[in-house]
Amino acid sequence: MNLANGRPYLAIPGPSVMPDRVLAAMHRAAPNIYAGALPDMVQTLWPDLRALAGTAGHVALYIANGHGAWEAANANLFSRGDRALVLATGRFGHGWKESALAMGVRAECLDFGKSAPVDLAQLEAALRADPGHELKAVLVTHVDTASSVKNDIAAIRAVLDVVGHPALLAVDCIASMGCDPFEMDAWGVDVAVAASQKGLMVPPGLGILWFSDRALARSRSADLRTPYWDWTPRATATEFWQHWAGTAPTHHLFGLRESLNMIAEEGRAVVWARHAALARTVWAAFDAWGVGNPDIALNVADPAHRGHAVTAARLGAPHATRLRIWLEQKAGVTLGIGLGMALPSEPAYDGFLRVAHMGHVNAHMTLGVLAAMQAGMVALDIPHGPGALDAAARVVAGAAGA
Repeated sequence: MNLANGRPYLAIPGPSVMPDRVLAAMHRAAPNIYAGALPDMVQTLWPDLRALAGTAGHVALYIANGHGAWEAANANLFSRGDRALVLATGRFGHGWKESALAMGVRAECLDFGKSAPVDLAQLEAALRADPGHELKAVLVTHVDTASSVKNDIAAIRAVLDVVGHPALLAVDCIASMGCDPFEMDAWGVDVAVAASQKGLMVPPGLGILWFSDRALARSRSADLRTPYWDWTPRATATEFWQHWAGTAPTHHLFGLRESLNMIAEEGRAVVWARHAALARTVWAAFDAWGVGNPDIALNVADPAHRGHAVTAARLGAPHATRLRIWLEQKAGVTLGIGLGMALPSEPAYDGFLRVAHMGHVNAHMTLGVLAAMQAGMVALDIPHGPGALDAAARVVAGAAGA
């Protein structure tokens, strides 16, 4: 019997679940793009976006996905032939590196694997090996969407400061913004990159950059800038169209306004705490499933190094792919593929998956995903330990209280 009929649930790490309030805010006729309600509303976005990232710096919005936001950062930070140091802790660290290389930046990579954070000693050694300060920027993911590894951004800034290296610090917050604590100014970040389709709960289509005065000064000599990617007119527009280099992404902006309202109503710290509790709920289930079956495990061993937006895990090949297919076809739940863990052509590829718990997600959504996953394991005869749902329920009970 097929039990998937009903409202499907997308538990992938973006596009995330879109709240009804966001969908309703976007469900309107096209507005006047020259005056009136739209430009007036957009003026309210800037302070709330700054508050979300913990910065008093500049904000620029682009009609783009996360890859476009990378390109915007590259275009404003670098000239062709500049050197950059990329700290990779998963597939998306390499993706940013590849974007920079394709634009003519000499992007050098320190690869820390798929399950561990940046090694600060290796970073320090690389910086000290650049006494002429040729490295213009350090690029790093806060939480890599593929591996779910979380990096300590404040500690990375501290290494730059100890060495006395002037490289700018640019951080990919695409998976973490609105999900994990992030304090741009307090942590000494020069550029933060995000997109609308994850913790911000808006359809894909908006790339968001926050940048410091130091980064703005650097961009003035960056010869990779083009009229579209130049962040200066977007952040300092005197006419509404300059924010977008043309026509505004009208309906995305109304959706963003509503999502920021929802975050403000809940409270940024509470949003972070909710994501942390839901992440621990998923982790507890996997810990129980893995008892007696070492093929089932979380990708990141140390909870301190796991992001709170998405959990990467393994079930052993071919069980992860079998389970994902069963869940989508029989239970109406879609999980994320194990991106970057193995090539699709390799048998090991079918052993990995990801469970997202980002954005508009609550306890019953997460517990429902876990219950459906366990039903799938039973149906497919995938060996797993007992007590996962009880363990997950205890995390929720402890976090929610009486």
